[in-house]
Amino acid sequence: MLNLDFWTGRLRLLGLIAVAISIATWAMELSGLVYVCPYCRTQRTVIGLLGLLMLTPNPGFWISRYLGAVLGVFGLVVGSTQHFNGWRKVMKGEFVLSPKVYDDAFLLSGAAIFIIVAQVLLLYAYRKPAVMMAEPVSPGA
Repeated sequence: MLNLDFWTGRLRLLGLIAVAISIATWAMELSGLVYVCPYCRTQRTVIGLLGLLMLTPNPGFWISRYLGAVLGVFGLVVGSTQHFNGWRKVMKGEFVLSPKVYDDAFLLSGAAIFIIVAQVLLLYAYRKPAVMMAEPVSPGA
């Protein structure tokens, strides 16, 4: 499981999971279970869009990687800003962990950072499987 090929081999499954996470978190907000947060909206949207890029026929194509890098940087900046705001509260002694863990911006922004970095890593690590030829071609033929 620590081998990167293990994870790139399951890229489409992981992409589906990322899209499902994005849809589920949007549904939680739209149903009123969590508060409206522009940071969270950005992170969940980036996770979903990166998941869609992971589902493309060739996620290793340069356009997929370029879009993934742009989206990833944007999502990471937003997630890091939100997470840093939590650390600022910790340093001031004002931090209080939310009783609803699924609604704690500090924990969720940290998780989003890990997810987004993993998605971009997988897009860049993906290699399209080589096509096998039916018969070997000899150099003299």
